Amino acid sequence: MVSSVDTSVGTERKVITELPGPRSRALHERRHAVVSAGLTQGFPIYIDRAEGAILVDVDGNQILDLGSGIAVTSIGHAVPELVDAVSAQVAAFTHTCFMVNPYESYVEVCEELAALTPGSHAKTSALFNSGAEAIENAVKIARLATGRQAIIVFDHAYHGRTNLTMALTAKNMPYKDRFGPFAPEIYRVPMSYPFRDGLSGADAAARAIRMIETEVGAKNVAALLIEPIQGEGGFVVPADGFLPALSEWTTTNGVVFIADEIQSGFCRTGDWFAVNHEGVIPDIVATAKGLAGGMPLAGVTGRVELMNAVHEGGLGGTYGGNPVACVAALATIKTLRDRNLVERAREIGDILFANLRSLAQDVAIIGDVRGRGAMVAMEFVQPGTKDPNPAAVKAIVNYCNQNGVIAISCGTYGNVVRLLPPLVITDAQLADGLDVLRAAVRSAS
Repeated sequence: MVSSVDTSVGTERKVITELPGPRSRALHERRHAVVSAGLTQGFPIYIDRAEGAILVDVDGNQILDLGSGIAVTSIGHAVPELVDAVSAQVAAFTHTCFMVNPYESYVEVCEELAALTPGSHAKTSALFNSGAEAIENAVKIARLATGRQAIIVFDHAYHGRTNLTMALTAKNMPYKDRFGPFAPEIYRVPMSYPFRDGLSGADAAARAIRMIETEVGAKNVAALLIEPIQGEGGFVVPADGFLPALSEWTTTNGVVFIADEIQSGFCRTGDWFAVNHEGVIPDIVATAKGLAGGMPLAGVTGRVELMNAVHEGGLGGTYGGNPVACVAALATIKTLRDRNLVERAREIGDILFANLRSLAQDVAIIGDVRGRGAMVAMEFVQPGTKDPNPAAVKAIVNYCNQNGVIAISCGTYGNVVRLLPPLVITDAQLADGLDVLRAAVRSAS
């Protein structure tokens, strides 16, 4: 469908119809006839174009994006460098399959991943289409390289929707319910969740390690898989010392430490990767989302002795490392670097924390404000308790959406609002979004 509305994209939020507007409602009716009901409905504001931190819907409303397509468009929408790179590559060629006829951009992305991921050791990479594919292949590599089977994961974890990654994911509804049987040899242990368990990082790690050693056995463990900051599980930031203690245990016991940096990677937390905040060096890093600015691309980057243990032909896929996605990744990484968006993520975090922690002092339903950089969340509770308050979150998200601000919920209990603004968002746009969010929270309370 070609929109007849003005093609310019402004820099300010502007709501000119009720939301969703008439054209969005008409599209939503068409959706019901042909799109599976199994996909989340979300808020049906159908997008026509976007630029920076502003989405324009088919009715001409200008929507402020505080979600970045779930941490994907970190460099913003319609970035000229990305548009030019993708356009040129489409004009050159769109596909050969790297396993049949290779191309330079795939190699360049792997060079960037080797340089950017933590550690100075030799690394190689393989490229895929999605975060779930990256995680599945990281597990394959760890099992083959170690000759072991058991995989350790954590409470509140989210790692994807394939059969194996559903087994790795903690939450049943909507991700796992009645989709089994699931892949075996997956063992779940407690996550460090300071707001709920009150444990130090050292004590939380000791609890997890004790369970692994008594219920699984260290010699049976191929890999420990963890999100350094949990995403769908509620932006849970483990207590200081938790990740280093786990990393030390894996090294001692010959276990592969896999960092799922799919949501937290590529400057989102105020560093290139979330593990950098505690100096942890994973054996394997899985990336996606923010890697390619909206094009489907994922990476598995790891120690050369692990990655190269796989026999030739053991990794791959028809579309993995597609040339259009690869040049998008190179343009995205260059933009992150050239615009110093790692520093901008820290600035955004300072603004968000100052405002949200001040709000939490006045509003009894905010139990916790947490995150790092431009990956920040509020956990909502029943006043005076730590009991989850998902009804408040639904009301807050709906209020924001109705007023032209994209906010997204998450959390095992559905009681967390997460903020993932594009790293190019301006201070004025961020202040406007926070005004709406504050009003939404006060209304819900």
